[in-house]
Amino acid sequence: MNNPWWSNEATWRKCAIWVTAGMCVVLIMLTFDTVRQITAGSERVPGYNVINHRVFYEYDAERGYQVPRIGNAAPLFGQILDEAQAQALVTKGKLTVQAKNCMNCHTLLGNGAYYAPDLTKAWLDPGWVKEELREDLMLAFLQDPAVNARTFGTGRRMPDLGITEEEARGIVAFLKWMSSIDTNGFPRGFTPLKQEESL
Repeated sequence: MNNPWWSNEATWRKCAIWVTAGMCVVLIMLTFDTVRQITAGSERVPGYNVINHRVFYEYDAERGYQVPRIGNAAPLFGQILDEAQAQALVTKGKLTVQAKNCMNCHTLLGNGAYYAPDLTKAWLDPGWVKEELREDLMLAFLQDPAVNARTFGTGRRMPDLGITEEEARGIVAFLKWMSSIDTNGFPRGFTPLKQEESL
C-alpha cells in the first residue's frame, strides 16, 4: 500500500531542500540590498562631505518622528573638505572610537553598552547648548573629560582616554556624520539641539 504524498519522507526532504535553497537566494538578495542602503552616499546615509553642511532635525508628521535634514554650508572647524578629505577625517574618528573602545560604555546605532549615553545623535545633543559652541565644547570634552564633564547628576564620568586633538577632531567629524544618518527615528524620544537657523 502506497503512503499518501504528505506522509512521504522523500517528499518532505525535497521540500526542505527547495525551501532552504530559496531562502538562501532571498538572504543573498537582502544582503546586497542592505549593503546598497547603508553605503555612504546612499539615500539614507549621506556622503562624508555632509560634514561641510548644517545637520539638523525636523519632525516628520507622516513618519511620526524627527528626521535628519541637511542645510546650508557649515564647515566643520571652519574648513570645507572635499569628499576624500572628509572621508579620511570621518574614518580617523571611527577608527579612534574603535581603538578607544568607546562602545564599552556607549552605544552607536543601538550597539554597545548602556552605561553612558548613546552617541548616534551626539552631535545634536542639547547639552552642547549652542551650535556656535558645539565644536569647541566637544573637542575640549574629548581631550580633558575630567575638567569638562557633563554628568547631569548621574555621577558617571568619562575616563581620560588620552585622546589627541587630531583624534578628537576625527571623532567630532564622525559624530556629525553619524547624526546625518536616517535611522528611522532611533533613538526614540531624542530631542535635538534646537537650531537657530534650520536652512
